[in-house]
Amino acid sequence: MKLSPETIAGLAEHLETCQLQVHDTLKITDEHPHMDWDDAYAIQAEILRRKLARGQRLSGLKCGLTSHAKMKQMGVATPVFGFMTDDYAVPDGGEVRMSELIHPKVEPEIAFVTSRELKGPGCHIGSVLAAIDFVIPGIEVIDSRYRDFKFDLKSVVADNTSAARYVIGGQPMAVAGIDLRTLGVVMEKNGEPVAFGAGAAVLGHPAAALAMLANHLGARGESIPAGTLILSGGITEAVAVHAGDHVCLRMQGMGSTGLRFV
Repeated sequence: MKLSPETIAGLAEHLETCQLQVHDTLKITDEHPHMDWDDAYAIQAEILRRKLARGQRLSGLKCGLTSHAKMKQMGVATPVFGFMTDDYAVPDGGEVRMSELIHPKVEPEIAFVTSRELKGPGCHIGSVLAAIDFVIPGIEVIDSRYRDFKFDLKSVVADNTSAARYVIGGQPMAVAGIDLRTLGVVMEKNGEPVAFGAGAAVLGHPAAALAMLANHLGARGESIPAGTLILSGGITEAVAVHAGDHVCLRMQGMGSTGLRFV
């Protein structure tokens, strides 16, 4: 690590304040160009500690920048990982207040729920599929705290991978007998299709994202507990939303989920 504990705590407070007070900032590597990956994840962990200290609960984990479309859109080349707390959860069909967000975008995701612990190193797609209770449609609302959504990988990791809100819904389905690579999705905004894709857009197989997450955590002496909700990453490019928009995700064989922006 290159940053002092005091600097890490200060940057975590700064980024979370941007989130809570709904204002943007320049990416933190502008002032700390030598920060490393451990620094970035330490800042993210401090943001989580702050939230838990205020009584929020960890509600899930997320993989980010896992599709080539998202990597190209964001100008990056490596997946990243973050967390979700219970205040990020939106009920199926529920509302998201634009006044609480800076410049939100939505992306369609396959959400997984584990039936047993996943632990690295050495976790692979087979390990993931054997440990999954079910999959279900999910929409993630991302909202980078960085001005104009401009960031590098270390900055976005520190900012908890732009996590803001999420919704899951539709019909849960066991993974047995499903080819998650060919699972088709259509995302609509105000009744008009705006994004199409299939599970293979996520690292060739969406379970590969979970394997990478488990191995990432394993290198830090952590694991994915049984019963964990995990968003596997955007299948398509993220789509900007505004007040009045309704977003619906339809997933092959699993129905739909949606939310409204007010």
